[in-house]
Amino acid sequence: MSTYEQLLAQVVATAGEGETREVFDPATGDLIGIAPVQGVAELEAAIDRAEAAQPAWAALSDDERIAYLNRAADAIEAAAEPLAELLSREQGKPLNGPNARFEVGGCVAWTRAAAGTPLPVEVLIDDESGYAEMHYRPIGVVGAISPWNWPMMISIWQIAPSLRMGNTVVLKPAETTTLSVLALVKVMNEVLPEGVLNIVPGPGRTVGDALTRSPRIGKIMFTGSTPTGKRIIEASAPNVTRLTLELGGNDAGIVLPDVDPKEIAENLFWGAFINTGQTCAALKRLYVHDDVYDEVVEELAKVAANMPMGVGLEDQNVLGPLQNKAQFDIVDRLVESAKSSGARVVMGGDPDRDQPGYFYPTTLIADIDAHQDLVLEEQFGPALPIIRYSDVDEAVKLANELEVGLGASVWSSDRDKARELAARIQAGTVWINSHGGLHPMVPFGGAKQSGYGREFGTLGLKAVAEPQVVSG
Repeated sequence: MSTYEQLLAQVVATAGEGETREVFDPATGDLIGIAPVQGVAELEAAIDRAEAAQPAWAALSDDERIAYLNRAADAIEAAAEPLAELLSREQGKPLNGPNARFEVGGCVAWTRAAAGTPLPVEVLIDDESGYAEMHYRPIGVVGAISPWNWPMMISIWQIAPSLRMGNTVVLKPAETTTLSVLALVKVMNEVLPEGVLNIVPGPGRTVGDALTRSPRIGKIMFTGSTPTGKRIIEASAPNVTRLTLELGGNDAGIVLPDVDPKEIAENLFWGAFINTGQTCAALKRLYVHDDVYDEVVEELAKVAANMPMGVGLEDQNVLGPLQNKAQFDIVDRLVESAKSSGARVVMGGDPDRDQPGYFYPTTLIADIDAHQDLVLEEQFGPALPIIRYSDVDEAVKLANELEVGLGASVWSSDRDKARELAARIQAGTVWINSHGGLHPMVPFGGAKQSGYGREFGTLGLKAVAEPQVVSG
């Protein structure tokens, strides 16, 4: 097994390699290493390799590709600790809690799930009218574009099912978490055939744009913002490229008056603040009934006060910094706007702008107008607006009025009532008494402008394959 230093040495840029970028720890400001920055020429070379490798990879049996994926999962597991340390240093998330070690473990679990999900040939009809089967064939080369918030795990969500179905992959990682994903790919490529999995670290405006426009890419998988998703739709349209888009969310939670505030407080906290709030399907606006509003705010604040934030390599911390200055500025702007509007700061809202690192304190904002900026815009950070309501129909209307609909949650001691309410919410997933939990066998994706297509499980495998009916 490689050490952190050995793994880092394998992925940093070398002298004379071309354009490079310095990578700094968002918690300390320390230099981690030098990342390569590649361009369109390197992308075309990567597509060449993927195209050349794809026929032989597709010609393998399903069992043979499954075996390769399981060996890749074993390789990730063997390198878990150095991968987690690099992820913590580059992304900022702590090692412990639902963070860096958790994410690397998720890479292992999702790779094994993609390998282990059965996808038999479907018999559509078999009677006097005829016989027909549904098969799922490889598309070809899949272009994957992964984000900076869960850079390793979301890359795996794109890579593993694509490979399972006989495609090869060209991956463009986020520009601010390049080293983490380079390391993940390096570990996987120790056991995968050459050319099956390729990575091109480069800017979205050049490499990402060229990847989405390439007529040699049969499928694009993208996780990121809605505006970028719309540009991908436009760029890929001339080639009728298949798309799976998991786009921005501004998830709502509705707390009904029958809850026990103390009982739900910790789940509320992690629904909102997992990965320091930097999660597409995090709870980002919380509507609480007037009967339990003050108690919910109080209990949530008690939980939040006991969740330490700091440098990720320090074992006690479970919250970290924002990953980059641009995201810090977004959170800071939205909280300042809420404060100026007269909303009540329950805790936080006062970052130390002179300290190293992009730390924004855990922030709860109460008694805020339902149409204030912090409610309407996705903050993607550790600041939660808590909106008071008295009529559940009004809460549903508020939850549904935005153009996005990735996830949502309903909180109630009456599960049947919660399910009835869930059916009225426009979101790809509605959780009950929790928020944001994912399972590799449960399809995930958005409604409205939170994207289209589904990942995970059988639907996720079908999404990276070309359905073909064989009739007769």
